[in-house]
Amino acid sequence: MADAHVKKHDYHIIDPSPWPFIGSLGAMIMMIGAVGWMRWHSGLEFDLFGINLAHPWLFFLGLAIVLYVMFAWWSDTVREGQEGAHTRVVSLHLRYGMIMFIASEVMFFVAWFWAFFDASLFPNEAVQAERVQVLGGQWPPVGIEVLDPLHLPLFNTITLLLSGTTVTWAHHALLHNDRKSFKLGLAITIVLGMIFSYVQYFEYAHAPFAFSGSIYGSTFFMATGFHGFHVMIGTIFLTVCLIRALKGQFTPEKHFGFEAAAWYWHFVDVVWLFLFFCIYVWGGWGAPVYAA
Repeated sequence: MADAHVKKHDYHIIDPSPWPFIGSLGAMIMMIGAVGWMRWHSGLEFDLFGINLAHPWLFFLGLAIVLYVMFAWWSDTVREGQEGAHTRVVSLHLRYGMIMFIASEVMFFVAWFWAFFDASLFPNEAVQAERVQVLGGQWPPVGIEVLDPLHLPLFNTITLLLSGTTVTWAHHALLHNDRKSFKLGLAITIVLGMIFSYVQYFEYAHAPFAFSGSIYGSTFFMATGFHGFHVMIGTIFLTVCLIRALKGQFTPEKHFGFEAAAWYWHFVDVVWLFLFFCIYVWGGWGAPVYAA
């Protein structure tokens, strides 16, 4: 009888999760392993507490821990949502968390854009004599053939913009409880993401410049390559949402898992538009175009 008079709060206390600690431990092991792998690749030793860690195996051990934590933690989050633990306050905080994550990803890409614009806007800066010598005082650097922006890059731009349309269609269908259109829109978005990744792989395989040897190649591959990695992550994110949709787990009122995936996908679209116009179009303006 006393329980009936307990005040109900708009939050839900769950058992403390072990995954933040285990995930941090896995990330630390992966970081130490990455250093050891680089030392091993260079033929050097890496002693820590008298143990030679100059081997790749430690990195993969940490990676395995991180991947398992990702699977287990997100599985717990999905289960808690299905059990009703995602109250109004919890749902609001999940949205704050996703917004902050996307903001951190924006700043991640700012670093690569910064490197690109620093080199491209000041190719003949007098105080950096080595830069002038390497670039030839111009951008793109002397001797660089660029990719035709109106060929594969334009195709990929259209592909991603179309995928942004289909994921929005899927969201609209879910809000109106049209589950057939919701699943179809999700499936089409996933296929378009796969097409983008394949076309980018094909473009990389036939690029007339390499990652090493020029600041143009390194900034190009770092910016577009990390974007391609984000496309693959987004495709996996949407695939998980499709699996959950096939199990009937989303409702018009409760579907933040899919909503977060849609936010992430739109972020990927916007970043690509900046990459296309800044790096492919403006960044290659005036240079000889590679004829495949």
